[in-house]
Amino acid sequence: MNNIENKTNQDPLKKRYFYKLFSGLGGYAIGLITAGIIPRGLGPKNFGDFNFLSSFFSQIVNFLDMGSSTAFYTKLSQRQKEPTLISFYSYFVIVVAVLLLVFVAFVRLFSFHTKLWPDQDLSFVYLAVFWAVLNWVITILNQVTDAFGLTVSAETTKIYQKILSVFMILVLYYYKRITLLNFFLYQYILFIFLFVVFNYFIVHNGYLSGKAWKLTITAIKKYIREFISYCHPLLTYSVIGLIVGLFDRWILQFYGGSIQQGFYGFSYQIGAMCFIFTGSMTVLLTREFSIAFNAKNLEQMKTLFRRYIPLLYSITAYFSCFAALQANKLIYIFGGNKYQSAILPVTIMVFYPIHQTYGQLSNAVFMATGQTKLYSKIGIIFTLIGLPITYFLIAPHGKMGLQAGATGLAIKMVFTQFIAVNTYLYFNAKFLKFSYWRYLGHQIVSIACLLLIAFVATFAIDRVLFLGKILNFITAGFIYTLIVAALIFWFPICFGLKKQDIQSFIYKIKEYRKT
Repeated sequence: MNNIENKTNQDPLKKRYFYKLFSGLGGYAIGLITAGIIPRGLGPKNFGDFNFLSSFFSQIVNFLDMGSSTAFYTKLSQRQKEPTLISFYSYFVIVVAVLLLVFVAFVRLFSFHTKLWPDQDLSFVYLAVFWAVLNWVITILNQVTDAFGLTVSAETTKIYQKILSVFMILVLYYYKRITLLNFFLYQYILFIFLFVVFNYFIVHNGYLSGKAWKLTITAIKKYIREFISYCHPLLTYSVIGLIVGLFDRWILQFYGGSIQQGFYGFSYQIGAMCFIFTGSMTVLLTREFSIAFNAKNLEQMKTLFRRYIPLLYSITAYFSCFAALQANKLIYIFGGNKYQSAILPVTIMVFYPIHQTYGQLSNAVFMATGQTKLYSKIGIIFTLIGLPITYFLIAPHGKMGLQAGATGLAIKMVFTQFIAVNTYLYFNAKFLKFSYWRYLGHQIVSIACLLLIAFVATFAIDRVLFLGKILNFITAGFIYTLIVAALIFWFPICFGLKKQDIQSFIYKIKEYRKT
C-alpha cells in the first residue's frame, strides 16, 4: 500500500504496548547476558572511558536537539499525512551531525582536548561522536515508527537486533576481543541494522516517498518557524542542562578518574534495567496525549494519566526496591569482583528509574500540550540547584567537598530528580484537575511497602539458605514476588490499581484457560 490516506490498520494502544513490552522483555533477557559480559570484558577503566565519552557527546546532541525531536514526534503523531515533516527533520539531523564534527575539530585544532576530555585518546573521542549521532538517529526513527502505528514491526526488529547483539558479544568475549575499539564497532553494527530496517518499514508502508524530499523554500521557512515557536522556550534550559550535565561527568572524571566513572556507569546500567517495563510505554503515551490534546479532549488525557502512570510507577518500584536490597549480588552477577566498590552507587542509582518513570510520563503531558515554557522554567531551577550539590559531593576534602565520587553523583541524581519530578507533577495536577497529594501519597506508600517486603525476603533467605549468591538471589526474588502479588490482590490501591482491574485480570485468565 503506497498511499498513507488509506492507512487504517494501525494497531491499538494495548497491542502496541504489548509488543513494546514483549520487545523490552526479550531485550531485558538478552541484555542480562550482555550486561554481565561487557563490564567484565572492558574492565572498570575502559567501561568508564566509554561512559564518559558517550555521555559527553549525548549531552551535546541533546542540547543541539533542544526538544526538537519531541516536537517532531508530537507533530508527526498529529499530522501523519505530512511526509515532508520527516524530510525536513532529516535535514536538521544532518546539520547537527556536521556541527558536532566541526566542534570536535575546533577543540582539537586549539589543543583543548586534553582539558575537555582528560586522559582520553582522540580516536575514541571521534568514535564517541559518531556513536552519539547514530544513537540519536535510531531513537528518532523508532519514534517515527511509533507515530505511524508501526510499533509491532519495529519492536519485532529490535528483538532480532538483540539476538544479533548477544551473538556478537559472546563471540568477542570467547576470543577475548572486547576492547574499547571493538565495542564501539559492535555498537555501530547494531545501530546500522536498525537504521536500515526502520527506514524500510517507513518507505514500504507508503509514509515516505522520493517526492517528500523536495522541499520548497516556503515549506522550509514554515517548518523552521513552527519548530522555533515550539522549542525556543527550551533554549535557556537546554544551554543550562548542557553545562550542568557536562560538568557532572567532567568533575567526576577530573577528581575521580576513569575507575569512578566506570562505577557510576555500571550503577546507571543496573538502574536502567529497572526501567524496562515503563520505558516501553513512555513513547506510546506521549503519542496518545498528543492526539487527545489535538482533539481538545482533556478528559481523555486525564483518564490516560490516572490509568497508567501510578501503575507504571509501581512496576518500576517493584524492581528497584528489590534491586536496592540485592545490590551486592547484582554486582557479583553482572560485574564481578572488580566492581565490588560500586555497591553504594548501585544501591542508590536503582532508585533513579522510579521517578524517571514519573518524570518521562509527566513531561509527556507538557510536551503534548505545548507547555514548553513552564517545563523549561521548572527544569532550569532544579538543574541549577544541582550544580553546587555536584561539586560539594564530588570535590576533594581540601576543596570543600566530600570526595564521594560515583556515590556522590548518584545521590545528587536521585535527590534532584525526586524534587523536580514532583514539581512537574504538581503543575500537571493543576492542568488536568486531579489531586496532587493523592499521587504523592501513592509514591511514598508503594515504595515503603515494597522496601519492607524486599527486606523481609532478602533477610529471611540470606539467614536460612546458603545456596550461593545467585540461587539466594533467585529464591529471594521468588518469595518477594509472591508477597507482592498477595499485596496487590488484597490492597490493589497501593499499586495504582482497583479491585475491578484484578477481577478483570482473573476473569481473562479463566476465559483463556477455557479456550
